[in-house]
Amino acid sequence: MFGEHDQHLTLIEQRLGLDITPRGNKVSVSGTKEAREAARRVLNGLYERARNGLEITAGDVDGAIRMSRSSTAPCVDSGAEIKTLRKTISPRSPGQEAYIRALQSEDLIFGTGPAGTGKTYLAVAAAATELSNGKVDRIILSRPAVEAGERLGFLPGDMKEKVDPYLRPLYDALYDVLPASLVNRGMTEETIEIAPLAFMRGRTLSSAFIILDEAQNTTPQQMKMFLTRFGANSRMVVTGDPSQIDLPAGTRSGLDHATRLLEGVDGITQIRFDENDIVRHPLVTRIVSAYNNASKQ
Repeated sequence: MFGEHDQHLTLIEQRLGLDITPRGNKVSVSGTKEAREAARRVLNGLYERARNGLEITAGDVDGAIRMSRSSTAPCVDSGAEIKTLRKTISPRSPGQEAYIRALQSEDLIFGTGPAGTGKTYLAVAAAATELSNGKVDRIILSRPAVEAGERLGFLPGDMKEKVDPYLRPLYDALYDVLPASLVNRGMTEETIEIAPLAFMRGRTLSSAFIILDEAQNTTPQQMKMFLTRFGANSRMVVTGDPSQIDLPAGTRSGLDHATRLLEGVDGITQIRFDENDIVRHPLVTRIVSAYNNASKQ
């Protein structure tokens, strides 16, 4: 399965603390019982991915290792994956697995936690899949348009030019999971809408997959306004990082207020990511851990 990808075997050896020796189409694994069992789950999961014709990247290997360490169940064909028109996205951490399952079944999901955990990307991928499959008629992606103390009136250009820099991460995610031609056509036909949060006021959003990103920078009033836009046959996802609030001092975050107020409410799912779910460069995990430790002192 690996061949020219021997670096993947090396990564598994290093992360799980064991030795792997290729023997033709098989491998020999030596180490503790726990490490061997984890390696078995990792290798089986990656083999299943290769058998389905999917690429195996270093990120996929890292994700398989995370899953093997955190669950006693095999990470093979768990069903928790998102199939977009451009790629199949599998969970790379237990938090991501729970999140993907919620995105596929729940009507209102809060995904909170540090950067790099896939909160926004996975939500956009799920939205793209539902649009492609005809389960919703449109995607609506939104963000608070004022961050870090800047005001739109002080920025150059028309309204679109003013807000596009704030919404760029949402564009990037869309283009990664859908062909550019479909994204551009969707925006022209308004089946894909990317707009600042202020544009949501007064609307009822039906048959739509609605995502509010960077929600930590909403006020409680803005959050209430957004949540009450919910229409028939819609799904709503709210994402944010409570540690990255850019609101003026003394202003309570609408994300913090909503997650506390709505805890335990039937029909609302909250997925909380932590540094163990970060799937960017390993250095990002160490940076987040350092900041978290400093905030506790």
